[in-house]
Amino acid sequence: MSNSTIAAASAPVFRVDKFVVPAEARAAFIAQMQRIQQTLRSLPGCLRAHVLDQTGGGSEFNVLTLVEWADAQAVASATEFVKKKFAEEGFDPVEFTKKAGVRSDQGFYGIA
Repeated sequence: MSNSTIAAASAPVFRVDKFVVPAEARAAFIAQMQRIQQTLRSLPGCLRAHVLDQTGGGSEFNVLTLVEWADAQAVASATEFVKKKFAEEGFDPVEFTKKAGVRSDQGFYGIA
């Protein structure tokens, strides 16, 4: 394994999800995102998790979630945990956002 592969495997991973949330769905949507972020904060390797509500600027995205994970392994473990938790709760995040009329742009990022 090369040094760059080792560094990449142990580098922090950021999950950034940007949402366009209609005004009438905003309070319920933010409450649900806060609930999810609270769960993520309790998981090993979660360094920080925030729900951000736009207060200015011209972007169409008005809600953003940001999670910083210690490394790719923490992301993988959290992904499995959250899938199981959502299944147990009967919560479908795709259906939830669709019903609320929310559009999203989601992705994983690393330090450039």
